[in-house]
Amino acid sequence: MQPTATVLVYSDDANTREQVRLATGKRPAADVPPVEFLECATLPALIEALEQGGVDVCVLDGEAVPAGGMGVCRQIKDEIFHCPPVLLLMGRPQDAWLATWSRADAAVTHPVDPVAFADALAGLLRRRLLADA
Repeated sequence: MQPTATVLVYSDDANTREQVRLATGKRPAADVPPVEFLECATLPALIEALEQGGVDVCVLDGEAVPAGGMGVCRQIKDEIFHCPPVLLLMGRPQDAWLATWSRADAAVTHPVDPVAFADALAGLLRRRLLADA
């Protein structure tokens, strides 16, 4: 059986979480492992999941309420030992400077463009796999 990569998806919006799942499919690229999703709708659930470990990449919704993904990204980069790479969903391209401030490893705009999203996620998974090798 082929190993899988765990992608944590944080958004208070079930539709956004579904867009991420659909854009990813079974795997975002042929050279990365199949993906399994761990979904979190609240900040406490996200922190608990990260503390348990086993997450390869986080996808954070910058528009999540009440704790937006940009602030959450900065928080987990400070608080989680060996924090996994973060792909941030931004509301507008003009928010790229905020993605940089949050220390996100990659960012794409929302609504989710399946091609751009899959490319960004596959890049972070490749980087994570190389770091673990």
